[in-house]
Amino acid sequence: MISCPKCHRPIEGDEVYICCANVELRWRCNECGKVSEGFAFPYGMCPHCKGKLEMLERGAIDDTKGLDAIRAAFEIELGGHAFYQRAASESKDPELRELFGRFAEMEKEHMETLSKRYHADLPKPGEDFQIDHAAIFAGVDRKPEDPANLFRIAIAFEERAVKFFTEQGKQAPEGSVERDLYKELAAEEREHVAIMTTEYGRWKAGKPGLL
Repeated sequence: MISCPKCHRPIEGDEVYICCANVELRWRCNECGKVSEGFAFPYGMCPHCKGKLEMLERGAIDDTKGLDAIRAAFEIELGGHAFYQRAASESKDPELRELFGRFAEMEKEHMETLSKRYHADLPKPGEDFQIDHAAIFAGVDRKPEDPANLFRIAIAFEERAVKFFTEQGKQAPEGSVERDLYKELAAEEREHVAIMTTEYGRWKAGKPGLL
C-alpha cells in the first residue's frame, strides 16, 4: 500500500490527495489585527478576540516604510528581552527571578516568530541594558526596593509599545502595507500587556504564574 510521504497515512488506489501535515498558514483578524499561525481555527474565529480571520497572503516586506515598522518592532522586543533578563538577574525574590526569566524567553520566542513571519534576520540581544532605561521609556519611577515595581515597569513598557504602534498606524495611509503592519504589531503588544497584567495579578494573590 502506498503511503503519503508527509503524514504516512495510506493512500487508496490512484486517488488524488492533498496532504496537510505540517502545513502552517497565516491568518489576520479583521477586528484586532492579530496575526495567528496555524492550519485552521475553530469557526474561523480569532483565538484572541473571536473576530473573523482572513488568510494573510503577503510576500516579503521590501518597501522602506514597511521595513521601518518591522525594525521598530525588533527594537522594542530587544529592549523588552534585555529588561526581563536584567530584572531576572537583579531580583532578590526567587519567584520573580524565575518569572522574569520566563518573560525573557517569551520575548525571544516572539522575536523568532516575527523573524519567520516577516522574513527578517533575528537580531542579537544586547548585554548592557540597564533597567533604568526601561523605566524611563515606560514613564515609571524605578524603585529597587519594591519587587512589584518591576511588574509595573514591564506592563507600562508594553503599554507604551501598544500606543506607539497604534499612533504610527493611524498616521500611515489607508490601505498601505505599513498601516496593516502597525495594526498587527499593536495587537502583538496588546497581547503582551494582557499576559503581564494576568501574571501580576496572580503574583500579588500568591498564585503560581501561568507561563
